[in-house]
Order: sequence, then structure tokens, then C-alpha cells
Amino acid sequence: MPKTNTYTFSFIALILLLIICFFLNISLGSVSIPNWAIFKSFFGTLEHESWSYIIQDYRLPKALTAILVGSGLGISGLLMQTLFRNPLAGPFVLGISSGASLGVALVILGAGIFGGVFASLLISKWSIVIAASLGSFLVLLAVLVVSSRVKDTMAILIIGLMFGSITAAVVSVLSYFSSAEQLQQYIFWGFGSLGNLSWNELLIFFIIYCFGICLSIISIKGLNTLLLGENYAKSLGLNIKQSRFIIIIATSLLAGTITAFAGPIAFIGLAIPHITRQVFNTSNHKILLPAVFLFGAIIMLICDSIAQVPASDYTLPINAITSLIGAPVVIWLLVRKRKMIF
Repeated sequence: MPKTNTYTFSFIALILLLIICFFLNISLGSVSIPNWAIFKSFFGTLEHESWSYIIQDYRLPKALTAILVGSGLGISGLLMQTLFRNPLAGPFVLGISSGASLGVALVILGAGIFGGVFASLLISKWSIVIAASLGSFLVLLAVLVVSSRVKDTMAILIIGLMFGSITAAVVSVLSYFSSAEQLQQYIFWGFGSLGNLSWNELLIFFIIYCFGICLSIISIKGLNTLLLGENYAKSLGLNIKQSRFIIIIATSLLAGTITAFAGPIAFIGLAIPHITRQVFNTSNHKILLPAVFLFGAIIMLICDSIAQVPASDYTLPINAITSLIGAPVVIWLLVRKRKMIF
């Protein structure tokens, strides 16, 4: 295992890289803005009003959203992989993303079946956020009820996947009866987006995100103990049900809120924990949790910078970029290391 001073150097390097990626993300786009203007905009209004508007009302909230989304999904994936001791587990294995998708589908696609009642809800952007949040919450509630009656953790994983299958089936039925315009709107939501949040929406997002992060930090001791296996964890005095409950709530707050505000973002939650383990070569969650936070934020900022297609008016789907850029990185790391750290 690397020594503590190696970890310190690695964390300093990651923090510096995060800062560089943050400013690079703000400077790139259809309108090129120099770095001095970005620094100046933090302390007052620029002479170019258009630059000030672009930075303060669009690019800065989007960059902060990328940090919250990348770190939140990375930590959610780490929690799920440790809880289920499954390298293929991600933040959405509990059906949280499927529940959010169902809520959004009922609002967007439901108009094709139920008429103007649901169509009127589309007037407000908040309707999508509320629908996704309610869908995630209802699936979470069902999972929590089941988890209180099931002793086997793997059974919860299977039940979460079954909830996902049920919601996907309902979405398919709604899609069948919907118009092409409604299907297009739902598909665009499924692409994911980081640039649609106002400062008020970002504040609400950040508050819920902080609750999820706090619960994740509380779970560190339990996560390290669960690595030894549930039977051994019980012998060490760990309350399995309580730890499982806190981990599920933390994951649901992070993944559910991210899906509600930014849409379903692929790859990040599954791959970031693996990238972090390969780089840091440790299973200690006191090291992994902050490292996953930094790696998730950095990679999300890089993917968003690429998705913007600098010096162009085009913006590519963030979901496509996260998978196209991230998947080869994971493959390369696993081939280079020749084994999976878990």
C-alpha cells in the first residue's frame, strides 16, 4: 500500500487538476472567454456585459453542477459496490433512476393518454424535477420496506433490478401511445443535461446533495467493516440493518436528486470507483471517498468541456460523452493493472 505522504501528494495533484478543469470548463464554449475575464467576473461586472451574463448565469452554474453530479454519482456508485460487494453495481441498481424516469414519463408521455391534465404541467420546468423526485422517492420507499423484511443484501439488489424492470415496462406502454413530439422531448431528457439549472435550483440541489454527502461520511466505518463480509461485520458489532439503511438513504438522496435535476447520467457512478481504486490501490473508504469525489468531479468537467464542442454552437449529449471517454479509460486501467482492486 502507498504511504500516507503519497496519498497527500495525490490529493494535492487532484485538487490542482480540479481547479484547472473548472476554469477550463468555464472558458470553453461557443464564445471564447479569456481567463482574466473569468477571474474578474467573480469580483464584479465585466465591461463586456455578454461575457458577464454567459459566465455568471450559464457557465458557472453549469460547472458547479458538473462537480456536484460527477462527485455525487461517483460516491453513490462506491456505496453500492461496497454494500453489495459487486463491481457491476452502480448508483441506479435500486431502481432510483427508473423511478425518476417513470415520473418524468408520466408527465411528458402521459399527455398522450390522459390528455390536457398532464400537458398543462409541462408549463413549468419544476414539473419535471418534481415528477422525477416523486418517482425516485416512491421506488426508494418500496425498496426500504422490502429491505426491512429481507436479511440478504443480495436480495435487495435483485428486488431493485425488478423494480427497474417494472418501471421500464410502464414507460414502454406510455411511449407506445405517445406522439413523436412527446417521445422526442422524453428522449432529450434522457440524454442528460448540466446547463439547465438556475442559481435557485442549484441551491436546492446543493442542500440535498450535502445531506447525502454527510450520510456517506457517517457510513465510512460501516463500509470498511462490510468489506470483510456481513457475518464478520456482525461479529465486530456492526448493526447491519442500520448501516444498510443509512447507505441506501445516502445513495438515494444523491442519485435521485442528480437524476431529478440533471437527468440520468450514464457511466460515472459505475466507473469512477474502479478508476479510483486502480489509481490509489486501496480499499480504505477514508481514502476512497474523497478521492472518488475529486475523480468524479474532474472527469465530469472534462466530459462536459468536450460535450460543449469548443468554438461551435453544437452541444453533444453528455451521456454519450461520459461513456465514450470513460469506458476506454477503465478498460486501459484494468488491462494495465491486470486485476481488479475490490
